[in-house]
Amino acid sequence: MKYVLLLMANLDDARCGEEPKDAPTVEEFIAFDAELEKAGVLAGGLGLSDPEEGTIVTKANRDAEPVVTAGPYAESREFVGGTIVIDVKDLDEALYWAGRCPGAVGGRVEIRPMLEL
Repeated sequence: MKYVLLLMANLDDARCGEEPKDAPTVEEFIAFDAELEKAGVLAGGLGLSDPEEGTIVTKANRDAEPVVTAGPYAESREFVGGTIVIDVKDLDEALYWAGRCPGAVGGRVEIRPMLEL
């Protein structure tokens, strides 16, 4: 079963100009990806730019014109910094990998099963 690990970060930490004390390094993420690949469970993923670089498109209803809003727009202090897709046998195995993810240090990793469409 495929799960998406949503790597959640704190907007205040991202904007403070200095890394939090225990912030994971790029090297730790590279090593984690290598570990997932070696275990045969890595199915994809990507990092995302800062929320300030995002753009939102909304529509009031099906017939309405789209409304475009450029960032920064985050109303919460938390944002998705990246995703990792894993293909594992069950939620327990997904929990194991989420617990090993460097993004859990100082942030949080949300696990979501992927829908088969």
